[in-house]
Amino acid sequence: MKLLTNYIYNILLFFFLPYLVLGQTTISGVVTENNETPILGANVYLEGTYDGASTDIDGSFSFKTSETGEQTLIISFVSFESFKMSADVTQLKNLIIKLREDVNSLETVVISAGTFEASDNSKISVLKPLDVVTTASALGDYIGALQTLPGTTTVAEDGRLFVRGGDAEETQIFIDGIRVFTPYTPTTNNVPTRGRYSPFLFDGITFSTGGYSAEYGQALSSVLLLNTIDEPAQKKTEIAIMSVGLGLGNTQKWKKSSISINTFYINLAPYIVAFPDRNDWQEPYETISGETVFRQKFENGLLKVYAAFDTSNFQLTQEDINFPDGVDFKLKNNNFYSNVSYSSRLNNNWNLFGGGSYTFSNNDIGILEDNIDNTENSVHVKLKIRKRFSSRFKLSFGAEQFFTDFGESYNNEKVSVSYGFNNNISGVYTEADIIFSKKFAIKIGLRGEYSEMFNDFTMSPRISLAVKTSRNSQLSIAYGNFYQQPQNDILKFESRLQAQKTQHYILNYQYTANNRIFRAEIYRKKYNNLIKYDTEFPGFESIYTNKGDGYAQGIDIFWRDNESIKNVDYWISYSYLDTERKYQNFPVNATPSFVNTNNLTVVGKYWVDDWKSQIGFSCQFASGRTYTNPNTQGFLQEKTKSYNNLSLNWAYLISQQKILYFSVNNVFGYKNINGYQYANTPDVNGNFARRALRPAADQFFFIGFFWTLSDDGVDNQLDNL
Repeated sequence: MKLLTNYIYNILLFFFLPYLVLGQTTISGVVTENNETPILGANVYLEGTYDGASTDIDGSFSFKTSETGEQTLIISFVSFESFKMSADVTQLKNLIIKLREDVNSLETVVISAGTFEASDNSKISVLKPLDVVTTASALGDYIGALQTLPGTTTVAEDGRLFVRGGDAEETQIFIDGIRVFTPYTPTTNNVPTRGRYSPFLFDGITFSTGGYSAEYGQALSSVLLLNTIDEPAQKKTEIAIMSVGLGLGNTQKWKKSSISINTFYINLAPYIVAFPDRNDWQEPYETISGETVFRQKFENGLLKVYAAFDTSNFQLTQEDINFPDGVDFKLKNNNFYSNVSYSSRLNNNWNLFGGGSYTFSNNDIGILEDNIDNTENSVHVKLKIRKRFSSRFKLSFGAEQFFTDFGESYNNEKVSVSYGFNNNISGVYTEADIIFSKKFAIKIGLRGEYSEMFNDFTMSPRISLAVKTSRNSQLSIAYGNFYQQPQNDILKFESRLQAQKTQHYILNYQYTANNRIFRAEIYRKKYNNLIKYDTEFPGFESIYTNKGDGYAQGIDIFWRDNESIKNVDYWISYSYLDTERKYQNFPVNATPSFVNTNNLTVVGKYWVDDWKSQIGFSCQFASGRTYTNPNTQGFLQEKTKSYNNLSLNWAYLISQQKILYFSVNNVFGYKNINGYQYANTPDVNGNFARRALRPAADQFFFIGFFWTLSDDGVDNQLDNL
């Protein structure tokens, strides 16, 4: 029977074989890269069938199929985009197919000119959130940590961010994409300020020193983007007992929502008793602050509500060469900031972001016999839409509105006057990200802004591109126009002005590999329409114009390495800055007094297993700054001596969730000089007496105990220890 079955099978095969062969179609071709290099091992098949083959060493493939009519041919290979072609099977012959590189892979070029990423999840991070609290000179302030990066200028008596020849007002700060109008705690002369917000609520920082996205406006020099944590890992409570005050934080987490709360009470009175400074404090600095972030996850979206408040006050008498008894100064401040943001994934690769912020700030200031009370109410609303057409092309566009209502009253025994302004700015933008290949990408955008106060419309084209020079290195360039309206201290006296303008030109080289980062960047900024006035300080009697101009140019270098030496992480940053301006009351072009020509910072951290400790240092050097000596001819014609500061810190792990932290700022007590104050009138010999403007204290000591209580029993406030 078996023999008969085989015989019948062979007879049928003999008769039907010609028809089977005639019913099959051969599909063939060659698969290469864009540069025509053959691809070996690519998977080639007809969609929905088992018919297919793999490419040979020369990239060729060939297989037969009995399918007829229109079919879809698919070719796939790792690190390349899949290729699809639909056609009649009779046309799928002798094909020449070039696969494009998959631009989603890690080696894809990233536009980086002018931008420092600082996120645990970033492809290229020069700083991480943890660095804010473990960098010796930062003293737990995210602004202090950023001042160890190139492009920033050391202005020790101020504490704010001065970037690439721009004053501190030229840098704008955003939380979750929404503007912060009053980001710094109020202070007085020669007492540095701090950023208002706790670093523990942020998991990402993007610091753009120039050439930033068209999404952001009203900033001449820089934008700082702070992103709150999307989702905390677990419930926890954090307790801080410090030499300057107390802190308490708590995070609660549910299935689709969470809330984090931080509160701080700071009082410098006990510290000043132990370490008196050059000021005569009647009421040492005291503040109560709090922050909260609420998050609610939806099926395709995330809602965040952020709120922060602080109230502070102090009173002191400061040395002044023109007042033998000193100058009495007192300040009370109340500040509230809140923002709401919602981001959502829509159908067909559309993404939506919307949000708004409200800022309330009140300052009650007393200087000698003068009293100044000002209040600011500001609002920012924003809508952004982004469409991902493919992995190679993304388009975003949006609109936003800024509202500011500022009022101030001034009075003493002789005068009482009130003044202020209302300012509305409308902004729109569009921006495209185009990735031509893993080696070349471009970002091009256009921003428009209308000022109701000035009745003026400005257009800002911006473009950035990047070229991969090797697997681990790339070149980036950026160009853009940037506008910013004058600050409150000008607008409260004069509103018939124009927006100030800069143009940025940036060339950047970046190398990243094996936990090492090297960046070198050269830039030039051109200023136009800067504000000028004809008095020593802005006031009612001043005449204001937009006739100021200037330039800033230089080079920034950054190197970070946490691989070469076991348990050691360090970075080095250097900046050279050449800048001159003719603005404010400058009679000639000159280098402003907040500028250091050379800035060098070296930061190191060493983990010692036997001591269960991280030991760190921060060494800062800055060349002298200009000042005007009325005893010689010229304006801002002389320079102070250089600035030097070596700071040390030690974090000791008592147990996994208990940390003892010590830091000393300016260990060697360098006698730094921030500038000079001259007498208003000369002596009998015609000379103007002077005094050096020294920091209120040459050194600052900090001790803190940080205790975390969490679900896993492992997490701590320095969570890498």
